[in-house]
Amino acid sequence: MRPFLPSIDPSDCSWWLDEALKNEGSVPAAAPLEGECKADVAIVGGGFAGLWTALTLKSRRPGLSVVLIEAAICGSGASGKNGGKVHGYWSSLGTAVQALGRDGALAIARAGDWAQDGIRTFASECDRDIWWREGGNLVVATTSQQEEKIADVMRHARELGAEDHVAVLSAEEVQARCMSPVFRRGLFYPDAATVHPARLARALRQAAIDRGVALFENTPMLSVDPGHPCRIKTPRGLIVAREVVLATNAALSERREIRPHVSLFSSYVVMTEPAPEQLAAMGWKGDEGLADLRMFLHYFRKTPDGRVLMGSGSGPVGYGDDAQARHLTHDRASIGRAEAGLRRLLPGLQEVPLARAWGGAIDVSADRLPFFKTIPDTRIHYACGFSGHGVNATYIAGQCLASLVLNEEDRWSTLPFCTRSLPQLPPEPFRFTGASVIRSAILACEEADEQDLHAPALARAVAKLPKILGLRIGIR
Repeated sequence: MRPFLPSIDPSDCSWWLDEALKNEGSVPAAAPLEGECKADVAIVGGGFAGLWTALTLKSRRPGLSVVLIEAAICGSGASGKNGGKVHGYWSSLGTAVQALGRDGALAIARAGDWAQDGIRTFASECDRDIWWREGGNLVVATTSQQEEKIADVMRHARELGAEDHVAVLSAEEVQARCMSPVFRRGLFYPDAATVHPARLARALRQAAIDRGVALFENTPMLSVDPGHPCRIKTPRGLIVAREVVLATNAALSERREIRPHVSLFSSYVVMTEPAPEQLAAMGWKGDEGLADLRMFLHYFRKTPDGRVLMGSGSGPVGYGDDAQARHLTHDRASIGRAEAGLRRLLPGLQEVPLARAWGGAIDVSADRLPFFKTIPDTRIHYACGFSGHGVNATYIAGQCLASLVLNEEDRWSTLPFCTRSLPQLPPEPFRFTGASVIRSAILACEEADEQDLHAPALARAVAKLPKILGLRIGIR
């Protein structure tokens, strides 16, 4: 196989956000905060988690005064950069059982269904086309080693009585959905969907404004004082609020309460130019999202205008709490791996040019599940550890955070996302060094597997370390 080189430089802005803003027309950014502002609840972060929280609070308590600040514009962060694949936790039962046990795993899987219902309802009522498509999610094996994982997935499903949520597809059934010379058997999850993530973020923004949320964009938080009331400082203003919600994604790793439980990784995607004829020739006529069975998986989906997004979760590891490090957003080697995945998995798109490439930090929790908590002895609440699985999980976060703000003990605040004890990761520099070495070993093993070669013995040994040590980061 010929080597692939990145044919396009990574961009600071995703194709999604550019398209959403053009589709939206001349909507100005909300004015930045000037002076002092008082509110019942202040939310920091204008992505999915912050916006869902604001909408949920206004739905449950219309009289609450809610202020939301965003450092740039709503949708400019991870919420406007992700792959737009929307699915809950039926596909993560193995990880969930290890972390939470049988009952906990089933609880979060059911919560994922509630979230799918909630996002579907919003999509049907927001009076905008956010490209919501319910085609399921097809996870394909592309090597014999990947194919062996299918039996484990089905074993977990049978043990938990979840057979209705996943089906094994033969190689012929997979090819009938999307023809590729490397696709073997697969797993199909019918409950999944795809969405235009930036259009969703912008629709949530408008809905929050319509519900009476006071929105200030281009307003970064400089500090938060956990007093009674809390005080948030911004460059030109001050917010005084009884309750604070921090929904700033990977940036939350800066906080000492959160840092021990989160590691920073990165994910990169490429988006092609429209290729409807090539897609038709491949037989990819449905709206399913796809992924392979690697540890550093490829995730991909098409768009209504015939483009294909291919993502790779193989980006570099972050050091400490520096979520803005340039290698987490501008790594050409990671863009190259995403493009190589596109050309290998979908060779019918071999000659289709790329329109854009971009990347960003993802906050991976120590047990690979998100957590929504209140900082002890404060009224500051937060959502973190989405692990690159954020569209569905951020809806859950919005519900859970609203319950925490309102002191409600309900089906959301009693989920393991809110109640479980969190494992800790090693401190720096051991965390970065260990994660980087293990990442390189896993990449070497997976790339050798795809070329039907034996990986070096040292790489195989290092790649097994997370499972041997009982860690959940670095295993699948």
